[in-house]
Amino acid sequence: MSIDAPASSSARTRPTWRLRHGTGFWVIAAAFLAVMAFSTIPTPLYALYQQRDGFPTWVITVVFAAYAVGVIASLFLIGHLSDWAGRRRMVLVAILLEIVAAALFLVWNDVSGLLVARLISGVGVGALTASATAHLSELRSVARPDEGPRLAGTVSTVVNTGGLALGPLIGGLFAQFLPAPLLLPYAVFLVVLAIAAVSVALVPETVERAEERPPYRPQRISLPAASRGAFSAAAIAAFAGFAVFGLFTSLAPSVLSGTFHVASHLVAGVVPFSVFAASAVSQIVFAPVRTRTQLIVAIALVALGLAGLAVGVLGGSLAAFVTAGVVAGAGVGLLFRAAILVAGSLAAPERRGEVLAAIFLIAYVGLALPVLLVGVALILWPLVPVLVGFVAIVAALSVVAGLRMLRTA
Repeated sequence: MSIDAPASSSARTRPTWRLRHGTGFWVIAAAFLAVMAFSTIPTPLYALYQQRDGFPTWVITVVFAAYAVGVIASLFLIGHLSDWAGRRRMVLVAILLEIVAAALFLVWNDVSGLLVARLISGVGVGALTASATAHLSELRSVARPDEGPRLAGTVSTVVNTGGLALGPLIGGLFAQFLPAPLLLPYAVFLVVLAIAAVSVALVPETVERAEERPPYRPQRISLPAASRGAFSAAAIAAFAGFAVFGLFTSLAPSVLSGTFHVASHLVAGVVPFSVFAASAVSQIVFAPVRTRTQLIVAIALVALGLAGLAVGVLGGSLAAFVTAGVVAGAGVGLLFRAAILVAGSLAAPERRGEVLAAIFLIAYVGLALPVLLVGVALILWPLVPVLVGFVAIVAALSVVAGLRMLRTA
């Protein structure tokens, strides 16, 4: 720790007790990882709530959708405020919201409490994602000005997707091996998030807070008029990819217990962990490869993985279901990365943030809407045909969108 003024030209010059920028970079990365992991901790626990309270499977989709709605609202309403309010301040706000959500999980964990806690958690994640990503980039550029943006971008991707992967694994470990699985994970993360908040408070700010607060407006969203065909392809790809993530973070444990009769809570956490981990690894491994090649590989992996999911569910093969989920996750990671690259290339630099905001909002609609529709379908039809129909529709959207993006890559 040192007494230093932030080195950024836009930062305050008043000296304060702060960590160095290089250390602050890793503190923000760790806090980012902790929040994203906390956001998916409930995934393997939904089946326990269902067993305890006896609600039908479609209720799980509603609880999960509350989280996605929180993310969407936050991205649109407050995710961009760190540009003038400050990166560190918005990261702290996000962590404090997650602390509130953790406390609610502990004291109000019936269905209504789960809905409120998941909604607040989603708002925190939406506030964190853009702020922490920008903060990481700016802290690293000050600490290592000659390094370039590659490391900061890679770390942002890894902690974001890696945190989403770790959450179900940690939740499954708690549920399988430790007592009070519907309380202890949240108590532990309450402490972890509190430590993260204190640590983030010591990180240098990289944005000078405006003396006069600018008039508030929601996040501006821009669609490139001259390239709407290419943008729509990227948007459909993002929508379909996040629909796959939504399936595994909401219904995978119910599928494992109801279709494959797997009682292990650890397995219920390992399966979504594997899907998210495959997504993160594929993005890192294929990062040096041309976008066109990434798209070809993504289309093949998504089509093969989703077809395998249908075969696994229809044939009652757990091995096929898990393997197909990993393959689909790897393809979704590449497909989403390509969608971001294609969308970003369609806009002028001064409008790129608005275009990317539109892509992220559409992606999170993909996280919420298909899962809600699956929930409605489950009221009328059994789980297996609903899942097969879901897989077929998402596979068609992914392949069509990927082929259309190939024309512009």
